Amino acid sequence: MIKIFKSLGGYFELPKAVKNSWINVTNPTPDEIELIRSEFNVPEDIFNDILDPDERPRVEFDDEFQLVILRVPIAHNNNGLPFQTIPLGIFITDQQTVTICASPNEVLPTEQPSLYREQYQQVTDVLNFVLKLFLRSAKIYLKYLKQINQQTTQIEKELEKSIKNEELNQLLKMEKCLVYFITSIKANEMVLAKLKNSKHYAINELNEDLLEDAIIENKQAQEMAQIYSDIQAGMMDAYASVISNNLNVVMKQLTSISIFLMIPTLIASLYGMNVPNFLSETNWAFPIILFLSLVFSASGFFLFRKKNWF
Repeated sequence: MIKIFKSLGGYFELPKAVKNSWINVTNPTPDEIELIRSEFNVPEDIFNDILDPDERPRVEFDDEFQLVILRVPIAHNNNGLPFQTIPLGIFITDQQTVTICASPNEVLPTEQPSLYREQYQQVTDVLNFVLKLFLRSAKIYLKYLKQINQQTTQIEKELEKSIKNEELNQLLKMEKCLVYFITSIKANEMVLAKLKNSKHYAINELNEDLLEDAIIENKQAQEMAQIYSDIQAGMMDAYASVISNNLNVVMKQLTSISIFLMIPTLIASLYGMNVPNFLSETNWAFPIILFLSLVFSASGFFLFRKKNWF
């Protein structure tokens, strides 16, 4: 999907690009890719890098363009993972600014392209726009981290009464999400540091404050993700032991029950043998054998209970 706006704030959508316009490209089709490459002179290797799901964040300066790539979080149930991260590329020239992302996201949502309609949030320049994307990305990270924490809490409740591995597998998927988040946030932090020290941008007071806010939010997201990851790592070990202990308790109970059932089976087998015994001629043989089976089984049960074996 391609949307063209008159300015970086996304106030007015245009049918055709003009100078200093913003082109937002999301989940492009092959025809749209070819259109963007030919009309806006986006090099093929850069386009392929941005659409590569494993591309690392970076800043690149050229005589004709500037490129900033950051990783943004998305809520997408891919391979069982509720969240993951993908690259978002910002291709900047003297004529236009092109943002490219391979999947819909909340940093630049296609259904709400104008993110800065308020007067105090107007975009003043390209650097201001880039920093706002970093700041918004960090806030989305924080939002998803809270959702991960809520889902983890629900999984904990299910694990307390479970002896299966399904909940542990869910925790493992959450741990994978956190690893992706931590790696991406750290890489974004490096890009912010490069932007801060770059000589290609004259950082004014407004952008300096915005840069500090983005760094702070990014650092908070990184620390939260690391804390949740450490907690989950310890929790997975603990609950793996709990599941193993629950399984041992079940096996212990089943073994005890099999012992109780073995006692009447043994007595019945002895008196069922085709040999003479002192009860073979009496009419009370069956009630006596049944009574003895119940007595010995009950004795075994109370013995196990007394020793806390059952």
